[in-house]
Amino acid sequence: MAKIIIADNPLNDVAVAREILPASLEAVVARPGTPEFQAALADAVCIVGFGEPFMDDAFYRSAPKLKLVQLLSAGYDRCDIDAARRAGVPICNNGGANATAVAEHAILLMLAVCRRLVWQHANVASGRWRGNAVNDVKLYELKGRTLGIIGLGTIGKKTARLARAFGMTVQYYDIVRLSEEQADDLGVTFALFEEVLRTSDIVSLHVPLTKDTRQMIGAAQFRLMQPDAYLVNTCRGPVVDESALIEALSNGTIAGAGLDVFEEEPPPPDNPLFGLPNVVLSAHFAGPTQENQYTRFRNAFDNCQRVIRGEKPLWVIPELI
Repeated sequence: MAKIIIADNPLNDVAVAREILPASLEAVVARPGTPEFQAALADAVCIVGFGEPFMDDAFYRSAPKLKLVQLLSAGYDRCDIDAARRAGVPICNNGGANATAVAEHAILLMLAVCRRLVWQHANVASGRWRGNAVNDVKLYELKGRTLGIIGLGTIGKKTARLARAFGMTVQYYDIVRLSEEQADDLGVTFALFEEVLRTSDIVSLHVPLTKDTRQMIGAAQFRLMQPDAYLVNTCRGPVVDESALIEALSNGTIAGAGLDVFEEEPPPPDNPLFGLPNVVLSAHFAGPTQENQYTRFRNAFDNCQRVIRGEKPLWVIPELI
């Protein structure tokens, strides 16, 4: 029986993991960095979790039997990729397990900012009903608007399909181009990065955090966007220059933003975003749903079994292919 480590984390439903754990796998559930976690490394063949910054060269030396780091997330920016490469251990993401959840959350944020949902709730809850100046309130539909998707991976594609169902026109930018046939099937068109920013009513970000995407959206990019456009970010906070975003939201360079991620998480209590009326915020909660607890662990255990059988794993991150 092969031993794996499941990282104990508040975002993991360990009961689900135990329910579907294959009989061929022996799982040790431990919080990363604890003595229990460290002790299990000597015999562990796979680690299932979110990746940890302490997984450096010394870490891999302490896990001589390790064949796979299996992430339960789509993002892998917390991982030391170079250390994994030197150790010859593949890092794999979750195979799109949370893609539906994140895509739905992106649409949720689009609706919330366009219909000023938080403002409406606050008015009703405080007894102000429709506010003080009904004639000044402008609410917008998604139908007929142009969505620009930056990063057309699994999540980006699912977001595009949902947006099309709402009657939106969808354009995308990605370093990997779809074929014309694929683009036609999905109902999207390719545009250059700056073109997407200039011509989209809503820009939705779906890229991994890498050295190339860190702060890819900053002051210059906000100036390209339309003053009535919205930014939605459900990927990683540092993809956006947060200080530039705050400035753009404060001075009317863009109309608003829906954010599930921040430069620092959790954000400090004095973060200026908290005081802005044109933002909708959530707590990096786009991914975890009860449905994808099963999907994430099912994909993880399948990949563990593949590696143990001597097969190549699925969903290896691009930097390690």
